[in-house]
Amino acid sequence: MTVLNAGETTTRTNSTEDVSKAQMWTGRGISAVIVLLLLMDAVAKFWKPLPVLEACAKLALPAEIITPIGVVLLVCTLLYAIPRTMVVGAILLTGYLGGAILTHLRLGDPLWSQTLFPVYLGVLIWLGLYLRDRRVRRLLFA
Repeated sequence: MTVLNAGETTTRTNSTEDVSKAQMWTGRGISAVIVLLLLMDAVAKFWKPLPVLEACAKLALPAEIITPIGVVLLVCTLLYAIPRTMVVGAILLTGYLGGAILTHLRLGDPLWSQTLFPVYLGVLIWLGLYLRDRRVRRLLFA
């Protein structure tokens, strides 16, 4: 809460006020790539081409849960893509990716390529937010 003395005025600050244009566009670019990648993955879970069905069989996931997983991924990705809800989307995507890590660990998949790939995505998700929003920067490195 801000207390104003007589004659003082205040203006609402923008969450991107101290972010350079280069940081803003780099963050937007990273986020756009992540959103496109995750949207393609979500759509594939609805469409269910043979590679998706084979991957789910390899991961010991029943075919009946492919669509619900796609719905969860689509909702989380859309929340991340909307500026007002991007932090909530990033938090939800982080949880989603944690499940992917557990699945790969359980199967003993190669560490650096398959098991840690969700970690790489998670880092890019948060890097995109970090570069374009000072509130996230303050939250992470206060």
